Amino acid sequence: MTEKIAVLTTDAPAPAHTFSQGVRKGNFVQVSGQGPVDPATSEYLFPGDVAAQTTRTLTNVKAIVEASGATFDDVVMLRVYLTKREDFAVMNDAYGAFVLEHTRGDVLPSRTTVFTGLPREEMLVEIDAVAIL
Repeated sequence: MTEKIAVLTTDAPAPAHTFSQGVRKGNFVQVSGQGPVDPATSEYLFPGDVAAQTTRTLTNVKAIVEASGATFDDVVMLRVYLTKREDFAVMNDAYGAFVLEHTRGDVLPSRTTVFTGLPREEMLVEIDAVAIL
């Protein structure tokens, strides 16, 4: 059996509750849901701007993936949670630009998008990830 290791980096927001930023077990990495938070100040950024929130959130996801020893190109699945259906197209454009910039080759990560309530009112998007080294 391989050891379960907590992934922690100062380049992404510290977990606010009883969970790890990410967990690595063998070559499997699960990143906890991230939001548009500045890791240095713990402030939620870009109120009302789903594109900027998406990019900041993916930057936080990428930092945790990299802290695990993986690269963003090792991400096989991203789950996106949005508060409003009408934000989908704008999120999708920002998401697409980020993912294309940070993925080598033609195989992009899988994705699911869910519309739901999020923990903080200022959060328009939350994203989690699975990576396999």
